[in-house]
Amino acid sequence: MSELPPDPLRLRAILAHLDRQLADTETIATYLRLQRDTVRQALTAVERQERGRQQLPRPQPPALEAPAQPSRRPPNAPTGVGRGFMLEMKRHPKDPRPGYLHVDDCTMANQKTSPISLEQFRVGLKDSENLEPCAFCRPEDKLSDAPS
Repeated sequence: MSELPPDPLRLRAILAHLDRQLADTETIATYLRLQRDTVRQALTAVERQERGRQQLPRPQPPALEAPAQPSRRPPNAPTGVGRGFMLEMKRHPKDPRPGYLHVDDCTMANQKTSPISLEQFRVGLKDSENLEPCAFCRPEDKLSDAPS
């Protein structure tokens, strides 16, 4: 600002504007510092968990048990304990989004789901035009844990 106005009214207006800009910048800087600290804490916690997992041997999952009778569950509830699979269907056949394959305890399934067998899951993995594995529970990684 090389040339300032000579009258006090305009100088006060410019000063008030600059004060507001400084206050806004300080608020943003404070918010960003808080966010940075939160991310650092989360990163530290995750790294600590990963180090703990690397040091401990992985336990073998218990054998899969057949349920005595099918339980009643809401359409979007997890279907089991993470050893089976489920299908989240498209809303309608012309929906541009695919259906999704999930592990049966995935909490990201948010539409009508139904349990499926291991063979149905394998067939679904091959149908990439209409079905995708869930990016959250990554059921394709659980294939090695599933009973044959």
